Amino acid sequence: MNRVIAALVVLTIILGSAGSPAARGDDFRPPAVPLVTHDPYFSVWSFGDSLTGGWTCHWTGVTQAMCGMVRVDGKPLRIAGMAPTDVPAMSQIDLQVWPTRTVYTFEGAGVRVGLVFMSPLLPRDLDVLGRPVTYVTWSVRSLDGKEHDVSLYLDCTAEWAVNTPDQFVNATRVKIEGLSALRVGTSDQRILSRAGDNLRIDWGYLYLACERDDAVDDVVAGHYAARGSFARDGRLPGTDDLRMPRAAGDDYPVLAVALDAGKVGAKAIERHVLLAYDDLYSIEHMQRRLRPYWRRGGVGVAAMLQAAARDYGKIAKRCAAFDSELMEDLEAVGDKKYAHVAALAYRQCLAAHKLTADWNGRPLMFSKECFSNGCIATVDVTYPASPLFLLLNPDLLKAQLTPVIEYAASDRWPHPFAPHDLGTYPLANRQSYGGSEFTAENQMPVEESGNMLLMLAAIAHVEGNADYALKYWSTISTWAEYLRAKGLDPEHQLCTDDFAGHLAHNANLSLKAILALGGYSRLCELAGKTDEAAEYRKAAEEMAGQWPRLADDGDHYRLAFDKPGTWSQKYNLVWDRVLGLGLFPQEVSRKEFAYYQTRQNRFGLPLDNRSTYTKLDWVVWTAGLAQTQTEFDALFGPVYDFVQQTPDRVPLTDWYYTDSGRRVGFQARSVVGAVYMPMLTDGKMLKKWANHGE
Repeated sequence: MNRVIAALVVLTIILGSAGSPAARGDDFRPPAVPLVTHDPYFSVWSFGDSLTGGWTCHWTGVTQAMCGMVRVDGKPLRIAGMAPTDVPAMSQIDLQVWPTRTVYTFEGAGVRVGLVFMSPLLPRDLDVLGRPVTYVTWSVRSLDGKEHDVSLYLDCTAEWAVNTPDQFVNATRVKIEGLSALRVGTSDQRILSRAGDNLRIDWGYLYLACERDDAVDDVVAGHYAARGSFARDGRLPGTDDLRMPRAAGDDYPVLAVALDAGKVGAKAIERHVLLAYDDLYSIEHMQRRLRPYWRRGGVGVAAMLQAAARDYGKIAKRCAAFDSELMEDLEAVGDKKYAHVAALAYRQCLAAHKLTADWNGRPLMFSKECFSNGCIATVDVTYPASPLFLLLNPDLLKAQLTPVIEYAASDRWPHPFAPHDLGTYPLANRQSYGGSEFTAENQMPVEESGNMLLMLAAIAHVEGNADYALKYWSTISTWAEYLRAKGLDPEHQLCTDDFAGHLAHNANLSLKAILALGGYSRLCELAGKTDEAAEYRKAAEEMAGQWPRLADDGDHYRLAFDKPGTWSQKYNLVWDRVLGLGLFPQEVSRKEFAYYQTRQNRFGLPLDNRSTYTKLDWVVWTAGLAQTQTEFDALFGPVYDFVQQTPDRVPLTDWYYTDSGRRVGFQARSVVGAVYMPMLTDGKMLKKWANHGE
């Protein structure tokens, strides 16, 4: 009876969701498809249109192979992966990407197969969000009115648990009550011993598990033996391959499971398995090793997997409800195209973070700068991603800001401005960028101080109080004073667009400083500091009054105050609208927005006059200044076209050429959470989700 109920739940997810407004009527083609999306190490994607057209890969593009097959009346068909090469691929007829699920549909041999990858990233349930478990679910039904004998197969290679395939692994079965479970991990288990960008995890263990059942068979075996045996006769090898340890690339050992679905008719049946990764320790923070959030209080992997298996039905319902509601609201604010890109951005943004627990169980969340420099907890990466968290759970943004503020408040940080980062992922021990703790050289003082104050003001705006900021008042007031002294006309320094180089008198950076002072004034007001609020409000108003004169260039505003004939996106201006500061007259944004529409290329608005490249995150923020749907579409439509048409099949880049749609650099970064900014500019939508309980 439980299995029948679960089948109906999943069938509702697959078929019911497919009928929602945001999923029908257009063919969304992500540049890469998210499958398993939990953190920077447990992040596996399909880099093409078809799940059988290539091997699944880590977000870095390194193969972490998964093979899936279906046998129908004795005939094997592939639904994932490129092998066995003598097994034909089943026809893939549909693909849908939702905030927590990716849904494939295949047809062939008289049956329809739905394959769902569900990473339950429910933002207000940290216990579930922090659980590194993706559910892989099959739903199978007959299309031709006949009954068919069906069995299912899935395997994952040991590549999922190594940085490079020459590393030695041990693969084995694990005893967990109620579950059939296999695991694989490296032999030497050098926990948190590497730091850098283009790296995969090589400690901890990958698990493939499902409920123990007579219809379940599993094995640890070489890839040829496991896949070939199932393809030939629907069985797995009778014994585990004990030639361990061995290199992950030596006959590619796999964790494999086969499930007998029995006779399948017009009524769909479903089966599911769990893919999980236990990293043991996740982050080193100020020389202390942090456990993943789910391990706080001493929870072990067996209990975690048992809870995940037990909660499957409830979680499936919650994911379906969350996905449907969020997609409908995204479509109401933008349109179907906007909703599609936002769903993809949701998965990518969260997969670029790791949720950990401090020594007292307090959540701390760390981002990774994916394919930019590998930094951890980078403030100007958190800043563009912040709209997603502000909308869906500000506590997750606090969990990202807390380690930065506490580092800045320590004796180790000597500067009067905010830090850039906390190190190189996964080691958050001190800033690694620029002059670090030692000099002000190559720092981003106005950028990061403004970012922190704006995010703190936004948290207070959403929550209606300054309680979080008050805990760190002496530190953040230092940043406000720095911006009052240095912010109006910034010196020769870097900003978040550091790839474009140093720039003095940066008009957009000046906007950030002015709006951050306005945000600080609002924090003072909420904290009951009336005199201070008035003082900083006056300073922000005076600076805002000077800015249009300093930046004016006729029909638009300049890139830099001293550079006539230049222009740039003034994306920071969107905070005046979100926070309701009213520092700049509407004429400023109106003049800029009109000018942008004369500078559009095929795939969007360039960042500024220096190049045809742009940043996806900032274009969407700039689109947040639109006053009509037509204006929004004018800026966002080309972004959607880029996502659909870029020839670079990698997890979404945020830095690309607007004339060719080619990637300049970066991929899989969390900054795409910026796509949620238009949800913040819609006051009713922000209020709804701020008060939302799942």
